[in-house]
Amino acid sequence: MSCVTLSDERLIRQAGRIIGLVAAAVLALGGTVQTAVRGAEWKAGAAQVDITPGELMWMAGYAGRKKPADGYAQNLYAKALALEDENGNRVVMVTMDLIGVLRSLRDAVEKGVGEKFDLPPSALLLNASHTHCGPEYRERPGREEEARRYHALLEERVVEGIGQALERLEPAELSWGEARAGFAANRRGEIGGRRGLILTGPVDHAVPVLRVVSPEGQLRAILFGYACHNTTLSSVATIDGQPRYEFNGDYAGYAQEYLQRAHPEAVALFLAGCGADQNPHPRRDMVPGVTPLEMAQHHGRTLSLAVESVLTAPRRPVRGPLRCALHDVEVIRTGDQPGPFTYPVQVVRFGDDLTLVALASEVVVDYSLRLKRELAQSGPAAVWIAGYSNGYFGYIPSVRILEEGGYEAGPWDASIEERIVSTVHRLVEAQRPEGR
Repeated sequence: MSCVTLSDERLIRQAGRIIGLVAAAVLALGGTVQTAVRGAEWKAGAAQVDITPGELMWMAGYAGRKKPADGYAQNLYAKALALEDENGNRVVMVTMDLIGVLRSLRDAVEKGVGEKFDLPPSALLLNASHTHCGPEYRERPGREEEARRYHALLEERVVEGIGQALERLEPAELSWGEARAGFAANRRGEIGGRRGLILTGPVDHAVPVLRVVSPEGQLRAILFGYACHNTTLSSVATIDGQPRYEFNGDYAGYAQEYLQRAHPEAVALFLAGCGADQNPHPRRDMVPGVTPLEMAQHHGRTLSLAVESVLTAPRRPVRGPLRCALHDVEVIRTGDQPGPFTYPVQVVRFGDDLTLVALASEVVVDYSLRLKRELAQSGPAAVWIAGYSNGYFGYIPSVRILEEGGYEAGPWDASIEERIVSTVHRLVEAQRPEGR
């Protein structure tokens, strides 16, 4: 079911006509000034599969819900972008409208694509949008069979989508750019102050965009990201004054929908960033007369327009070689279940032009800000940090969060940040192209 209105679609299409008027502002906010080169260094293929539950099962994200979903505000998708460099090195990035990527899902998909497509684990990246209006597929008491049925559906559909993307590999050109969207707010507030949604504290408003086009210039895929919880909608959405429990991709789902409406020939994929301590602002019922659903659509429109600005403005070419690494770093749990715990860190490096770092579970924004700052000093020209990838097991705090305590601190030893960051540096350096 689509909730994009005709006026929404016209707005997106009109953006393409007026974008030249705002290109200078976009460049000042992070866009690049180099144009993409022509050539066939890459092959690319993209696909999407519907992962909307066929049954009205419980939704994930809010413990206070008292009943399963009662409808569908928006379809949910898994989308795959397959890339191959001129040496035959491949990577497949999969984005999903889910609360998180369970390790059981990662393991099953990894096994399936390894057997069917000879894709190594390091070349598979699974990312969840962290929508709080998607299906709950963890096995909760009394709902085990429901979760198992959906888990099996996910395994099948995701492997299917990856296969379709690989089958569609064709010559392509890649370019990268960045804009800004300002609706993410640090929900912890000022250091030492009260917790709450006040507009202070660290944020990452970057909107990184990877643009995939055919050699003839036809747009084929748009991979974009943002560091913010998909929690515009509360545990119960109100539609026409009535409480509703409906499946929905939140702002990320609407951003993708707007972009694909404007570019029907392309697949738009949302790669969630390090938004564990970031909430949309405003959200829920904060604005009188504006419903939570309208708020989610508004933030989706804001994000999609930021992406549109990158699609039109000059971009930086992305060249090979492609190198991928996946490593489990040992971090230390505290609390009720102390001991070592394996945390997956993934690096996808595109020559010296772009490095994508994918961190597992709910990572706070400090990781994104620190890694982009440190890697930019001696590494690739552009750095992209994603969270919610390849595993889902709670908040991943920084030293700052652990010192402050509170909601996102979690049961982790204070060494967790340094262990993860040092692993990223080591993997990035190990994937440096030879002779550079």
